Amino acid sequence: MAAELTAHELIEKHRPTLDQALEAIRTRAYWSPHPEHPKAYGENGGLDAAAGKAAFDALLGTRLDLGQPGTDDWVGGEVSPYGVELGVTYPHADVDVLLPAMRAGQRAWRDAGPEVRAVVCLEILKRISDRTHEFAHAVMHTSGQAFMMAFQAGGPHAQDRGLEAVAYAYAEQVRTPEAAEWTKPQGKRDPLALTKAFTPVPRGIGLVIGCNTFPTWNGYPGLFASLATGNAVLVKPHPRAVLPLALTVQVARDVLAGAGFDPNLVALAAERSGEGIAKTLATRPEIRIIDYTGSTSFGDWLEANARQAQVYTEKAGVNTVIVHSTGDYKGMLSNLAFSLSLYSGQMCTTPQNLLIPRDGITTDQGPKTFDEVTADLARAVDGLLGDDARANALLGAIVNPDVKARLEAAAGLGEVALASREIANPEFPGAVVRTPVIVKLDGAKPDAEAAYMSECFGPVSFAVAVDSVTDAVELLRRTVREKGAMTVGAYTTDAGTEEAIQEVCLEEAAQLSLNLTGGVYVNQTAAFSDFHGSGGNPAANAALCDGAFVANRFRVVEVRREA
Repeated sequence: MAAELTAHELIEKHRPTLDQALEAIRTRAYWSPHPEHPKAYGENGGLDAAAGKAAFDALLGTRLDLGQPGTDDWVGGEVSPYGVELGVTYPHADVDVLLPAMRAGQRAWRDAGPEVRAVVCLEILKRISDRTHEFAHAVMHTSGQAFMMAFQAGGPHAQDRGLEAVAYAYAEQVRTPEAAEWTKPQGKRDPLALTKAFTPVPRGIGLVIGCNTFPTWNGYPGLFASLATGNAVLVKPHPRAVLPLALTVQVARDVLAGAGFDPNLVALAAERSGEGIAKTLATRPEIRIIDYTGSTSFGDWLEANARQAQVYTEKAGVNTVIVHSTGDYKGMLSNLAFSLSLYSGQMCTTPQNLLIPRDGITTDQGPKTFDEVTADLARAVDGLLGDDARANALLGAIVNPDVKARLEAAAGLGEVALASREIANPEFPGAVVRTPVIVKLDGAKPDAEAAYMSECFGPVSFAVAVDSVTDAVELLRRTVREKGAMTVGAYTTDAGTEEAIQEVCLEEAAQLSLNLTGGVYVNQTAAFSDFHGSGGNPAANAALCDGAFVANRFRVVEVRREA
């Protein structure tokens, strides 16, 4: 149980961090209160590496009792992509009991006001941050991310995104004053005078539908945006990635209770194997907000059928990189190789299509033909992943059999420039680890179009030969417009080409990275500065994170009285 903290104590403890977050989203400069390095943890009550691993190990094979009302069963069944059976069981809820219990605490939570809600959320994030090592193992063994990526993306980067959502939520709620004196002159008559009170009120219960690959990074923005705006939040994890979000719910309930609020403001909805409760929950009248990350088909279903709710979706797109010319050929290849390899391409931001003129490109090392570019990129990936230990640290494990099947089928779609190979993981013999495949396609052939115009989630990339950079730009436009894109990349030394690519991205609302050759990659975004998705193309209807992501999670109700 968390130590009790009064509202005043929470404000004193966390208001400086909230103010820094508000300044960061205003300036878009680099800032993070959550250290990225594992050795930074262990002080001030946090868990160091050994304690975090021990805490995770102690969870295995246990029942995670959250004290929720309406528990009618215990469910589980997670198996790590690294071959470890977690054996953790979670409460299965009778939602007819749980949902009314969640609503019971909303009045006090609403009346607490935006500042208190924000600092309670920051206390939840602080408690999670202290357990980053434990959470990292939970993320690693549900998503298949390698440990360092699970530590950073599942820990501080996810916590940053949660804090970013809280900052936006607070800023939008205090945009309208709590009270106003209104006087309208009436000439010779007495003026009309009113006092007006304005209260942000929640929509209802928010539903967070978690994903398998990034349970915390993708889950925290919606969770904290809804909670900070006064809503209760029901967390429905992906059945293969329950543990990180169940631990999050546990911490949130503990902090809420310690701060004097109803812990049922945050609850977990774990499901039996094959139960598929997301559709049932999503159409319940109590559910007024939905946050979802996952397939386009289910995202489209939510948008069409959950009509009683405000639905925020991050679905799928076909991410594209145009390769026209570069002043740092070696740096470009190195950057692309890392982008294609990180977490086995199992990121919604990983490049899929590399559009390269069939006549080749210009570089600082002289002209390079299409075949030379693809061969050199293949060598760059091979060089990056040539050492098995390094490869395991970058690739992680294949998250599910569907990804493996797509990878194996991709080799039959065209000429293979880089074949995928199997890598053994000595620490986890049960892990499925594969290097990326790069397949060459002729963009002018209709049969090739069926491949490159469809998302192939996983370590699969297509080097697509196009007739000219003009054709590449038009193909980019059509891809984003029809299929959506979370990211676009481009390499060019020509100002006119750069302007044309930028104009497409502005018109089609796609986030663009130009000429990345160093340690920043197209598939990575920084909280407080970068927008993840735009909400303006079919890949996602919302951006993480902006004002639009939080502003419609609450409404402002006015009470007028004569002065």
